[in-house]
Amino acid sequence: MKKEDMQIKKKKESALKISIKEGSATSFSTGISNSYITPFALKLSSKEINIGLLSAFTGLISPLAQLFGSRLMDSHARKKIVRVAVFWQAVMWLPLTVLAVLKYYNLFQSSLIYLLIIFYSIIVALGGIAFPPWFSWMGDLVSNNNRGKYFAKRNIVTGISELIAVILGALILYLLENTFFILFGFGLLFTVSFISRLISFSILYRQYSRYPTNVKRYAHSIKTIFKENKNFRSFAYYQLFLNFAIFFASPFFAVYMLSELKFNYFTYMFVSLSGSLFYLLFSSFIGKFSDKYGNVKLLVIENIFFALNPLLWIFIKSPILLFFIPGVVTGIANAAAILSFNNFSYDYLTKKERGIGIAYANIFAGIGIFAGSIIGGLLLNYNVKIGMMNKFIFIFLIAFIVRALVAIIFLLKIKEKKKVTKMPSMHLSFIHPFKSISSEIGWVRHVFK
Repeated sequence: MKKEDMQIKKKKESALKISIKEGSATSFSTGISNSYITPFALKLSSKEINIGLLSAFTGLISPLAQLFGSRLMDSHARKKIVRVAVFWQAVMWLPLTVLAVLKYYNLFQSSLIYLLIIFYSIIVALGGIAFPPWFSWMGDLVSNNNRGKYFAKRNIVTGISELIAVILGALILYLLENTFFILFGFGLLFTVSFISRLISFSILYRQYSRYPTNVKRYAHSIKTIFKENKNFRSFAYYQLFLNFAIFFASPFFAVYMLSELKFNYFTYMFVSLSGSLFYLLFSSFIGKFSDKYGNVKLLVIENIFFALNPLLWIFIKSPILLFFIPGVVTGIANAAAILSFNNFSYDYLTKKERGIGIAYANIFAGIGIFAGSIIGGLLLNYNVKIGMMNKFIFIFLIAFIVRALVAIIFLLKIKEKKKVTKMPSMHLSFIHPFKSISSEIGWVRHVFK
């Protein structure tokens, strides 16, 4: 290996380590703020449709911003785009602190929820602008053979950071919950998010980028990608309908816990963070599974577990059971979803296609998020249900059915590109159930080793 190649390799290895540190700061910012946007919105307005609007607009604005971010790579360095977007994203957390103060003093009451939607949408948009250049940048740093393992490791470390932030936020809100200072608690969380994101901004400066300037290097036509890359086109359509099915119900789990099940903030966060906790526990196994068996099988796992989740919420009311059962299901689904989306995009898009391709895949997902959140919010707002069925249960049931249909209709159209190991067959036996259980435990160990 040439001396120059050795130097580049060392710089890449250093950059990957720095990226984990940067991701940890970013995740802390996310955990202590994003996790509490819905409870804060409920303090400003109790209408379900406003929660749906908050989820819908942010879900659509992010991928549209990604399209803009991907276009910026035609004429600006990726590192510069990311750092500028991250800086302004940090700054935009401060207006949310101001909203908490305005609510405390009963100023501009009717406008606060809409100001929250606007400011939070800007925060999400700035994150969207940063994502395509960051995604492309990381694609140059991570080797193809190590991608699943590295991102699994990064996701675990950043996930732990986010989990710590979520717990810290829950404790702050729990201690202030029944006091006049609860709104100042929300303001404190948003201020901490601002500081943590600034730390992320400073760390990014030290991360190596092989191509400090970019002019037309990463430009590519989305029409060409969708015309020539049938598999990626099917993947984008799948993201649209899957995210419609997910966000038809997911934004309202928080509302259901706080308004219907009457959980306090600590219990609410205890249940909410379960998905993140089990995501961390399963990410390493999912990463190994991806490298060995491919990403299409991960899509199957993702869809099955996302379909199960709303069905479980229909029958389970206990916080402990909600933590362990839907929590495990959500953790596995999210681990599979995040890795399969990133790895599938890296595998099926060339360097020139990555920026614009990932932006359009997320636009399709964003359209699904927007439509699902709006329709779900409208049905809840107008109390649509069947007979005496609770309106939330009705929404969860529809979400289960739609998620199952998405799997049946779309997954068969998506094919694996890279050569992967064939999964061993299962040997279920109803005649010898105990022997079958023992056999399948061995099957699970073999698959995820």
